[in-house]
Amino acid sequence: MAFATGQRVCRPALRAGARPSRTNRLVTVCKAHKVAVLPGDGIGPEIMKAALKVLTAAGKKEGQTFEFTEALIGGAAIDATGSPLPKETLDVCKASDAVLLAAIGGYKWDTLPAEQRPERGLLGLRAGLNAFANLRPAIVQKQLADSSPLKKEIVEGVDILIVRELVGGIYFGQPRGFGINDKGERIGFNTDVYSESEVERIARVAFEAAQKRGKRLCSVEKSNVLEVSQLWKEVVIRVGKDYPDVELSHMYIDNAAMQLLRNPRYFDVVVTGNIFGDILSDEASMLAGSLGMLPSASISGEGPGIYEPVHGSAPDIAGQDIANPMAMVMSAAMMCRYDLNIPKVADRLEAAVNAALDSGLRTKDLWKEGTTLVKCSELGDKLVELV
Repeated sequence: MAFATGQRVCRPALRAGARPSRTNRLVTVCKAHKVAVLPGDGIGPEIMKAALKVLTAAGKKEGQTFEFTEALIGGAAIDATGSPLPKETLDVCKASDAVLLAAIGGYKWDTLPAEQRPERGLLGLRAGLNAFANLRPAIVQKQLADSSPLKKEIVEGVDILIVRELVGGIYFGQPRGFGINDKGERIGFNTDVYSESEVERIARVAFEAAQKRGKRLCSVEKSNVLEVSQLWKEVVIRVGKDYPDVELSHMYIDNAAMQLLRNPRYFDVVVTGNIFGDILSDEASMLAGSLGMLPSASISGEGPGIYEPVHGSAPDIAGQDIANPMAMVMSAAMMCRYDLNIPKVADRLEAAVNAALDSGLRTKDLWKEGTTLVKCSELGDKLVELV
């Protein structure tokens, strides 16, 4: 007889070496969570190695196991196969319960044609998994409020979730390309386009997230000049009628960018399109003082999500064992919470990061007088002890 536990199926089994008997005590043997592991480029392999150690240790404490399958993406995939997203990688990801991605890109591949660069691998992965909703928390840890470039009294207590539409808008719209105008000049053009259904599904993700937080949602667009934003606003207002417990507000992108610096505590959940979300989420990430602290999730609601830190591949420090693995660990925590349905493992990962900060452990990006400088691998080992 099988019974469900989260997203897994568990079956009673005899303890190893025991003979069948009515008196034998049964134990539960559960299928491992299948995780596609994409270390990528730059510091990616270093932070991924640390995070997997911590994730495995936290899982063991809660009786959870993982089956990791490593695959290539980005520059590493280009070097090995000529493609930033080999078919084999996409197949591995589709067959997994979740995808854990570290970082892609680097100077080495900057001169390649746009369609062959590492970033195309990430866009292709998102599209291939239909990961249309990007969840980007921007949380200022109390231990790091002094590390923010803004004044402590402005950022202390900030806890924002930016919900960004990820597979539509100007990054994917057609037509796009290069041409010649009527003056004979070379031009480049892109199309910012959204359908009602695309706006509705991302709006529902944002409203449901707001219901679980402070019940406040701010929709960001540019409806005073863009038709695509006018449609966006109309659809969000219509969807909002299904969530009467959530306070809905609207803000133009330029004002939202200013308010994130002026009064970031105003925001709870923000929902916006692809290009505006790209800009705002990076701006919001700096409220915390370091990109090395912030995770993200890209989810579809129907298949495996992609979990990755928001920082880049940092090729200038790759191989030096000085990168900050905390965002990678926190991304693994989001994976456990959203896709794998093992919140107790997520709690352990988040608590370990908080305990490490409390004890004053800092990688180079966060170090200051009075704290303890540690390497990436050392911090990973400490987090294993703390889970």
